[in-house]
Amino acid sequence: MEQLIYHRIMAQPVPEKISFPGEEDNILKYWEQIDAFKTSMKLSKGKPRYTFYDGPPFATGLPHYGHILAGTIKDVMTRWAHQSGFHVERRFGWDCHGLPVEYEIDKTLGIKGPEDVAKMGIDKYNAECRKIVMRYSSEWKQVVTRLGRWIDFDNDYKTMYPWFMESIWWVFKELYNKGLVYRGFKVMPFSTACNTPLSNFESGQNYKDVVDPAVIISFPLDENPSVSLIGWTTTPWTLPSNLALCVNPDMDYVEVKDKATEKVYIMMEARLSALFKSEEEYTILARFKGQTLEGKTYQPLFNYFIHLKAKTGAFRVLCDRYVTSESGTGVVHQAPYFGEDDQRVCTKYGIITKDMEMVCPVDSTGKFTSPVKEFEGQHIKDADKEIMKKLKADGRLVHQSTLKHSYPFCWRSETPLIYKAVPSWFVRVEHAQEMLLANNAETYWVPAFVKEKRFANWLQEARDWAISRNRYWGTPLPLWVSDDYEEVVCVGSIEELMKLTGVTEVTDLHREHVDKLTIPSRQGKGVLRRVPEVFDCWFESGGMPYAQQHYPFKNKKEFDESFPADFIAEGIDQTRGWFYTLLVLSTLLFGKPPFKNLVCNGLVLAADGQKMSKRKKNYPDPMEVVNKYGADALRLYLCNSPAVRADSLKFKEEGVRDVLKDVFLPWYNAYRFLMQNAERLQREEGVSLQYRPEKLGTSENYMDRWILSFTQSLIKYVRTEMTAYRLYTVMPRLVKFVDQLTNWYVRMNRKRLKGDTGADDCLHALTSLFGVLYSMTKVMAPLIPYITELMFQNLRHLLDPAYVQGQDTRSVHFTMIPEPREELIDTTIEAAVSRMQSVIELGRLVRERNTLPLKYPLKEVVAIASDPATLSDIKALESYIVEELNVKSLTTSTDKEKYGARLHAEPDHRILGTKLKQDFKDVHKSIQSLTDKDLMAYQQSGEITVLGHRLEEGDLRLMYKFDSETGAKQYDAHADPQVLVLVDVTPDQTLLDEGVAREVINRIQKLRKQAGLAPSDDITLYYKASPDLVKVIQDFSEFIFSTIKQPLQPFPVPGKEKVLIQEDQKMKSSHLELAIVKRGSGSLESVTLPSVQVLAPAPVVAGTQPACRFVNVQLCRTQCHEGVSGSQQATVLLENPVGQFVLTPEALRDQVKAAFGVRGRKMELYVDANCSTPVSSTADVKTLASKVLYLSPSTGSVPACSSVTSPICHFANLEFTSAGKSAQGTLLLENPRGSTCTVAQLLTQVKAVVGQDDRQVKVFRKPGQKDQVTAESVKDILSLHAQTLYAVDQ
Repeated sequence: MEQLIYHRIMAQPVPEKISFPGEEDNILKYWEQIDAFKTSMKLSKGKPRYTFYDGPPFATGLPHYGHILAGTIKDVMTRWAHQSGFHVERRFGWDCHGLPVEYEIDKTLGIKGPEDVAKMGIDKYNAECRKIVMRYSSEWKQVVTRLGRWIDFDNDYKTMYPWFMESIWWVFKELYNKGLVYRGFKVMPFSTACNTPLSNFESGQNYKDVVDPAVIISFPLDENPSVSLIGWTTTPWTLPSNLALCVNPDMDYVEVKDKATEKVYIMMEARLSALFKSEEEYTILARFKGQTLEGKTYQPLFNYFIHLKAKTGAFRVLCDRYVTSESGTGVVHQAPYFGEDDQRVCTKYGIITKDMEMVCPVDSTGKFTSPVKEFEGQHIKDADKEIMKKLKADGRLVHQSTLKHSYPFCWRSETPLIYKAVPSWFVRVEHAQEMLLANNAETYWVPAFVKEKRFANWLQEARDWAISRNRYWGTPLPLWVSDDYEEVVCVGSIEELMKLTGVTEVTDLHREHVDKLTIPSRQGKGVLRRVPEVFDCWFESGGMPYAQQHYPFKNKKEFDESFPADFIAEGIDQTRGWFYTLLVLSTLLFGKPPFKNLVCNGLVLAADGQKMSKRKKNYPDPMEVVNKYGADALRLYLCNSPAVRADSLKFKEEGVRDVLKDVFLPWYNAYRFLMQNAERLQREEGVSLQYRPEKLGTSENYMDRWILSFTQSLIKYVRTEMTAYRLYTVMPRLVKFVDQLTNWYVRMNRKRLKGDTGADDCLHALTSLFGVLYSMTKVMAPLIPYITELMFQNLRHLLDPAYVQGQDTRSVHFTMIPEPREELIDTTIEAAVSRMQSVIELGRLVRERNTLPLKYPLKEVVAIASDPATLSDIKALESYIVEELNVKSLTTSTDKEKYGARLHAEPDHRILGTKLKQDFKDVHKSIQSLTDKDLMAYQQSGEITVLGHRLEEGDLRLMYKFDSETGAKQYDAHADPQVLVLVDVTPDQTLLDEGVAREVINRIQKLRKQAGLAPSDDITLYYKASPDLVKVIQDFSEFIFSTIKQPLQPFPVPGKEKVLIQEDQKMKSSHLELAIVKRGSGSLESVTLPSVQVLAPAPVVAGTQPACRFVNVQLCRTQCHEGVSGSQQATVLLENPVGQFVLTPEALRDQVKAAFGVRGRKMELYVDANCSTPVSSTADVKTLASKVLYLSPSTGSVPACSSVTSPICHFANLEFTSAGKSAQGTLLLENPRGSTCTVAQLLTQVKAVVGQDDRQVKVFRKPGQKDQVTAESVKDILSLHAQTLYAVDQ
């Protein structure tokens, strides 16, 4: 990869192995060298603008998967826009003000409240905030850049920049001039930890389940103190501020006598269960509507505010329909400065007025103040117990319990919020609800349901927005007022501030700089001073479209031409945050929405479905994942997940790993195969692949035409869907493309691509493959920018120079997304190949079911369909089907009866048994009598009605049976709704011999790979074999040579030749020895094998031993192969289950070699450390139980394994029922030692032991089907060591 950093004139060989993270690091260096992002911006200058707004994150914390997901979506869409011919400015933004910063400083400096800040000084406090505000900015830049995102950090915006703050002042003054700003007292969510109110949308971000006290309190009536109204609350701390009670005027209330206490209460009849367990506990004395209680007065709980009884009519009963019968007693206690409804109702009745002093004896830290003398200085939650204790002593506590309910917490401090009246500055929003909904309707959201439901519902309940915070580190409200607040001046710019205050220079707008500035009063009120509040940081982020441009002071023309934005994207939690504030401000300022298109992603959760938590460490570090698998793999995993549909994603690291295995490696191998064979064509035939698009479509080959059509259809589809911002439909199709390319086109055209069918046909195939890879590299570049760049850097050197003349081809990201070429699209061919693929896939399933590997040829495959066009397509592609299924002939037919094939159904006992319960037996019987016609209709529609029960897809298992009189017993069948495939599964010696020849080829190819040889290396192969195998090799010599393309000669190897590699292998009962000589080769370099890795044996737990007999084995003088990891020690079971399938010495040797991945190698199994006494072929393996054996390619002493009679490997025992009898087996949790299995692999072992390969088997840790073993329940497979597990056949 390093070589591509320099200008190259020819394509480079592609290595077999690749480190995707390592290549990504090299690509990053290359991008730095060519200044790729800025270069791309220069190249697009002058093109139509595409406007993107980036929501600003806080830099006080590190980026998490939520940031990475949203950032990836933003990067994909903006890269796509750029490669679609737009100029896309991408500026990074930073949210610098507000609670996240202040809370960190408060924790660090031990600041408890405003008094501490006053002592310290606002200037010093803000200086501390400024120090940490960009604490992790370098880490953010590093992570964002490493993830492949192209965004401008140099031309960023920060909400603390003076020019940004000035634009926020302009926004506010515009609202002020429209009469949309007012000062009022409002009950708001309040954080006592942060000493500030929160907006409604902030308070809705973080709900948790809590347990609170639930008390019922008595309120004796003044007119008859022996009768009490009883009210219920979960906030006892609000009771000292009680000023009224509220009932529902339309509901029934009762005067009821408590038989146990003789006390008389008034409560809602529907809520009697809140106090009484049964009707026998009370007597109803009277029944009346709630309206009857209106105006009745009662005795206050406390005397702190008793003067209001005469002054405003406090301590009386009010009526309002917000009181419900769902909880409490139907009598709601009113603390009007601690509840929104309380405030509304009490204001309506005149209990409180806007002008009166607030009854709010709780300070900003949540502590009681005067006049609540008894609890003064106590935190309200701490005071709950003391308040209940006093009420009980006063005889006012009727009932006390607890309640678990969902309650809002501060999103920053993770402490419970309270609702508290605070003086605040508001922006009027309620009057604009209809306009907000109308503007929302003009926007386009993906997915649409978030806009139409969640967001629209929120807008319908839009409240006036409290935009001020009683804090310090933020943009100050630009309001200068007189002492009585009668004279107010709103400042909208720095210039205006200097003019009004008379200062000559203002370089910073933070509090420490502007609070000291005064404005002379025009009404003779002395001087006006700035109000102490700062803006809510959400106001700043909502104003970023204007402030990032320093609008309207600069860039007015550019802004006017590019507003609203074309695209924004964030998580679903921003429906009540950034999305909302953007829409509110743009609607109030300009009467239109702030954006046209929005992509909303879901949340990224830990693998167990819980919120990701640093404390719990329940998720892998993002950069560790990137360093292990690469940024592209993480990007594709996230973008191909439910999160792009606004659903939640349970993040699993293995999902990222699977992207490498299932997508990137196959795609990379197809690219490598192309480059290998392009080089071979040039070297051997002198034919150069110089690509230009006009060459596509000149091939008459059916599969060339198919892959080109499929690719162009895909490009057309992707362009349509990306224009509609539907990433969730695009990603699965792009992943499927890799499967179609690698597992179908390349696989089925390998001979053509390798030149077996001639140079011309090879060139057509390579040109088609190149065209597909080149086009899709550009299409997929916005999604996976690294791997596409890697491939493009090599592919571009095979382009016809005339085709790319005048283009900047230094990066795939400088190129445009290709337009679909309609002339190459042939849907008829695509449909035909799809039908061919169905036949092949169904045939493979039949082979697998009958344990017939593809290397063994079969006689015939039959395709049956009712549609003649389907059969015509299948017959036209017969050669591919015959080759892929390795059968001698293909027959097509519309006559299913001719073969006696008919559908038969079996119910899924578990699913239908649960669904139908007692009706299952009768339905089961009726299912048995369903006709072939009935089941074909079910296969097509996915549903059928049996005895009145609607059965759906998955309720029945369909299979084909053959009538015995037809003589079609040689077939096995499988089908989909369009075609039935029959495969002749009877053995034939000639076909079996061909299968053996294919196995010889397979052994040769593996040996070539093991020797590190390239396909182009000139070699000679020598063989020695058993007579039967020699005959097969001779009979199929031409077939073998046509595949390996190298001479194959019998032993001996000429003495002058140097053998590269030689192995003695077993092929069932035959012997095969192979040697490879490289023609013209030198001597083979000696290889130093690694030392033997020895791990301690698995511990013995409470004397538990495996149920089955076993041996321990040590691998000597070589290392594990075939991808086997772990140590060079293993455990092999001599039987499994107990007493069954006892190994022969030969089978034991094979099992041992398989365990270490050294099958096919000349090795012997010894009973001694000297490796001098092999295990006899006539030995009774039971006599070897619990011993240590040694596997070695040669004799001679080796370090003896420590004496151990317990298994080297961890194990678990298994109990199950077989043929009605209890049976026992043993499962190995690792093999070799140190190479642990997964839960899925463990369950495969269970199936093999139980003998239920085709049925579902569940495993439990305890008898009685308790504590099931699943991937979720077992995080450490070795935790099952020495336990007994229980298998149940489902």
